[in-house]
Amino acid sequence: QVQLVESGGGLVQAGGSLRLSCAASGRTFSSYGMGWLRQAPGKEREFVAAISWSGGSTYYADSVKGRFTISRDNAKNTVYLQMNSLKPEDTAVYYCAADAPSTPWRVGVPDDYDYWGQGTQVTVSS
Repeated sequence: QVQLVESGGGLVQAGGSLRLSCAASGRTFSSYGMGWLRQAPGKEREFVAAISWSGGSTYYADSVKGRFTISRDNAKNTVYLQMNSLKPEDTAVYYCAADAPSTPWRVGVPDDYDYWGQGTQVTVSS
């Protein structure tokens, strides 16, 4: 089992940048696929980015491709989301999530993630 704690959210002007961090507990962190998902008010939770257990594969939603970068440091049990060129439509609560090994993982499907953090608010003003 793994516990996830996000940090780094806040208020930023359009065009600005933020870096989210997700600290994970547990010695098996390096075996989990990791993702960032977000939920805006009145909308369903949606996929943002994901990274394989080794960091060798990354995946992005079309809406953030070229602006966001996901990375991980398995030695620090941490996954990051660097967000550049932020837009007001990026405003949402951002969640870190983990996919347990040996379970099906469709990176873009929120229900396929097994563990979730509490979320961190990102607000982009115009």
